[in-house]
Amino acid sequence: MSHNNLTYAVVNVATDLPNINFSQVGETNGNTIRKSLDDLLFIIKWSTEPTFITNGTVIPSEIMTHEEALTEMATPEWTPPI
Repeated sequence: MSHNNLTYAVVNVATDLPNINFSQVGETNGNTIRKSLDDLLFIIKWSTEPTFITNGTVIPSEIMTHEEALTEMATPEWTPPI
């Protein structure tokens, strides 16, 4: 599956992580998610929208394409300076 065909979402670690059904997203568990440097946000990806989003259990702060996610993760909030 191409990453270009996936949808990405930014969600809150404290309120949303316990509600993620990892069988519906591209990550396998809480240890494999990409977190922001302040550990407040994380990104999930999917090819079919997860039920926890469609039913409103988890409300992403942002939904992105692959390109938008790459741009977001290149910011200082997600990637430490070299």
